[in-house]
Amino acid sequence: MTENAPDQQPALPAAWNPADEEAALYQRWVDAGYFTADAGSDKPPFTIVLPPPNVTGSLHMGHALNHTLMDVMTRRRRMQGYEVLWLPGMDHAGIATQNVVERELAKSGKSRHDLGREKFVERVWEWKAEYGGKILGQMRRLGDGVDWSRERFTMDEGLSRAVQTMFKRLYDDGLIYRAERIINWCPRCLTALSDIEVEHSEDEGELVSIRYGDGDNSIVVATTRAETMLGDTAVAVHPDDERYQHLVGTEVELPLTGRRIPVIADEHVDPEFGTGAVKVTPAHDPNDFEIGRRHDLPMPTIMDERATITVPGPFQGLDRFEARPAIVAALREQGRIVAEKRPYLHAVGHCSRCDTVVEPRLSLQWWVKVEPLARAAGDAVRDGRTKIHPPELEKRYFDWVDNMHDWTISRQLWWGHRIPVWYGPNGETVCVGPDEQPPSGEGWTQDPDVLDTWFSSGLWPLSTLGWPEETPDLAKFYPTSVLSTGYDILFFWVARMMMFGLYGGGDVQPFDHVYLHGLIRDAQGKKMSKSRGNVIDPLDWMDSYGADATRFTLARGANPGSDMALAEEWAAGSRNFCTKLWNATKFALMNGATVATPLPPAAELTEADRWILGRLASTVSEVDELLEDFQFAKAVDRLYHFTWDELCDWYLELAKVQIAGERADSTRAVLGHVFDTVLRLLHPVIPFITEKLWRALTGGESVVIADWPKADASYADAAADARIADVQKLITEIRRFRSDQGLKPGQRVAARVNGAGFADVSAHEEAVRALARLTAPEDGFTASASVEVSLSSGNVHVELDLSGAVDVAAERKRLEKDLAAAQKELKQTEGKLGNQAFLDKAPADVVEKIKVRRDAAAADIERLTARLGSLPTA
Repeated sequence: MTENAPDQQPALPAAWNPADEEAALYQRWVDAGYFTADAGSDKPPFTIVLPPPNVTGSLHMGHALNHTLMDVMTRRRRMQGYEVLWLPGMDHAGIATQNVVERELAKSGKSRHDLGREKFVERVWEWKAEYGGKILGQMRRLGDGVDWSRERFTMDEGLSRAVQTMFKRLYDDGLIYRAERIINWCPRCLTALSDIEVEHSEDEGELVSIRYGDGDNSIVVATTRAETMLGDTAVAVHPDDERYQHLVGTEVELPLTGRRIPVIADEHVDPEFGTGAVKVTPAHDPNDFEIGRRHDLPMPTIMDERATITVPGPFQGLDRFEARPAIVAALREQGRIVAEKRPYLHAVGHCSRCDTVVEPRLSLQWWVKVEPLARAAGDAVRDGRTKIHPPELEKRYFDWVDNMHDWTISRQLWWGHRIPVWYGPNGETVCVGPDEQPPSGEGWTQDPDVLDTWFSSGLWPLSTLGWPEETPDLAKFYPTSVLSTGYDILFFWVARMMMFGLYGGGDVQPFDHVYLHGLIRDAQGKKMSKSRGNVIDPLDWMDSYGADATRFTLARGANPGSDMALAEEWAAGSRNFCTKLWNATKFALMNGATVATPLPPAAELTEADRWILGRLASTVSEVDELLEDFQFAKAVDRLYHFTWDELCDWYLELAKVQIAGERADSTRAVLGHVFDTVLRLLHPVIPFITEKLWRALTGGESVVIADWPKADASYADAAADARIADVQKLITEIRRFRSDQGLKPGQRVAARVNGAGFADVSAHEEAVRALARLTAPEDGFTASASVEVSLSSGNVHVELDLSGAVDVAAERKRLEKDLAAAQKELKQTEGKLGNQAFLDKAPADVVEKIKVRRDAAAADIERLTARLGSLPTA
């Protein structure tokens, strides 16, 4: 890069106002094609596919976190010379989207059945065109550098072709089958759910013990779901349970029904739990279903799809939750209730979409045989083809893929990819691929169900790149480089993409790295929820603080696999950082900072120049190492402290002195170089403000396409580092002493500086005096206070003339107030530490914190007392 000319620099406004700048900057990037990937490029590829948000969704803090981290990765790789593809898109979200449109229809008194399937699906597409994808516009506000030319939707023609191809291949390989099994059923959504779409919570219920049979042949079972007894077809006990051996092989009467059911022995029964006897309802419990299969029991279904009792009799037509107390009352009336325990806490499954209690139900569904697919997904991580970050989360991954149950993939919905299977008039079943004609003629019908949304999103890395066709995108960008997502959908999505990616991609893993971040929590560490009222909307933060401050806050808290607590004051702090960066860069520009290559040789630079260049090189190396290891929080924190503490608080102040002296030109060159590098390092995290500042500083086209900095340690100078460290310590201690003496920060006082240790830093006397607000002593100088500072080469003695500089009365009043507060703190902490009852109960860390407070109070009392004693008397 050549030295920039002032007339090339875009003028900077007085202050950074994100609302005035961000939208135009983003559109400029898009129009310039910076985010558009070239499959024909000879650059090494770097690919991330965006976890597709639901078409119904809007940007929440979890999205904002993940999108920020993906943008950091892709922007950095682009600057490093990679051909970067960050591919965006949306998921059709079968259940969620159908629910939204059905609610809209209900407002006019209609249901989807009034429209019919074809018209209803048309209505969903209309809704998607008008209201769907709001989140895509919100992604622009956040600054997502995605390739909009490759935006995908899971119901697009190309992706639908991929879904049909995968179904057909799995079916032909015997890995998809249709069977009647127990499934999770949502009576509200009226569809089957996979295990991962069920959220379990501890709910209050009732445990009822019921006596089946009479006299010596009676047996007691306990249940939380009394209504399911209408579907009991056996009572089971453990084969070795001597209490019931005389009953095994006999029958007992099932109360309220008049039916007789067998007592069977099955090793699944835990003889230590409850009475050691369990009721068996094969059509409404997964464990009972397996017992029923082993013993060839009947499996009557007693509820319809809305969880209404269908068994003829007094309970027919009742909702399951209405039937439960009615059945218990009827049993109580017959004297068959042995015990009732309420409230009784037990795990209950809820639909993750609508929170309705899930009903286990025997149903004919389509399934994926996952065992060989899951084994391959586990092997890809075990042999290192795919690496999980942080590695301690590998165990969770293996726990899932190594113990996965067959996956129910059919959903009783109309919105989604329809199952490509046709049934003939004579019992024929034909699975049709995308290039095959479905059978026609009288009696042929297509399966009415659609596929689970996770089936199509499991294909996302392949289908978005053109699979099953051999496209240039697939050849260039698959396998993808990194999958970034929350650890909470490791099972939902990651495992499915691994299974399908390896199966469809020729045993090639869909991504090389899986980075798992944590969940967003509030400042107290509580999970965010609307009911708690602690949800933070990232759009509100962007309105108040700007996208850069929002991103900086999120990235600075992103430790791999760890949850993140958020508070608004942290966003305000990030905004302050952006303001600091803005003002510092403007100062550099106003003082003639230039970006030139090469920098002056080390011999022409001051120790302060060599010190900041050495710290810069170290920062570049550390940040690179941390970002390669997905340590975003540590990398951003390092950038924060270098920029604020070392560059702004120290070097800028030292540079002011140098610019006023003989080293002005070299200082301007160093200033320009350091700010150029810092802006490039910060760009992936805070892209908008760095773009504005970098273009003003360098006159370059865009920092988006600037080179990523490389560490240059050639200016590192250990002697200069040690000397500047001494200068910093000397200035800091003088400032602290001034504060203790009650001097205002900007107040200048005369001082004499000497001592054995001063010789080593005497070349920096001008900077010391400027930064410590000390003037040179004049004739007749008389010191009224002094401070001694120990440096690496010896002690420095600083004598100050404070006569007339301090309002003694006001200072005494301030010190006496602080002393009273310190004495109160000491009394309170000593009181707690002297209370044995408190010490016996308090955690060790709490006691330790109180000891620290006590010691700090004692030190404050000593310091304040000494200061009061040193004040002149009236």
